Parts: sequence; C-alpha cells; structure tokens
Amino acid sequence: MSDRCAHLTGAATQRPDPSSADSCEDCLAAGERVWAHLRICTDCGHVGCCDSSPNRHATVHHEQTRHPVIRSFEPGENWMWCYVDEQLGV
Repeated sequence: MSDRCAHLTGAATQRPDPSSADSCEDCLAAGERVWAHLRICTDCGHVGCCDSSPNRHATVHHEQTRHPVIRSFEPGENWMWCYVDEQLGV
C-alpha cells in the first residue's frame, strides 16, 4: 500500500461542527428514517448515511461537492475514508 494520501493527512485535524447530532440530514429532509451508519464530511460537517444505507447520502455528498474525506460519525469509531484516493485512515 502506498503512503497515506494528502487528503487524509489534511483531514486528520479537521473537526467541523456536525450538521446533525444523530441523524442523516438528507434522509430527514426526504422524510426517510432508515439508515445504517452515519458519516461526517471533514470539510463542511455534513452528516450523511453510509453506503450500506438505502440512500448512500455521504457518497452523494462527495459526488456533489467533491469534498474528499469522510469520518465515521459512530460512537467509538475514529476512521476516515478518502473517496479520491480510495484509502482508509485513522
């Protein structure tokens, strides 16, 4: 595996205020109440549901904004994912 990508290195210290405390904001806006896990964008704090969820809003947010890194928004988890370089980071 190659060295850690620059996106993950830059995101390691970013802690934006979350757009939601405990829910996928896009699911709520659409009247949905079903998601598996939450992810937070390290650029802007958007909270979206994971790819195991029906609507995959975290990935949709990346596709719309090109913000490269998400962090798990689940209690006790501290990993990150870079969409651009397809790398996992902690």
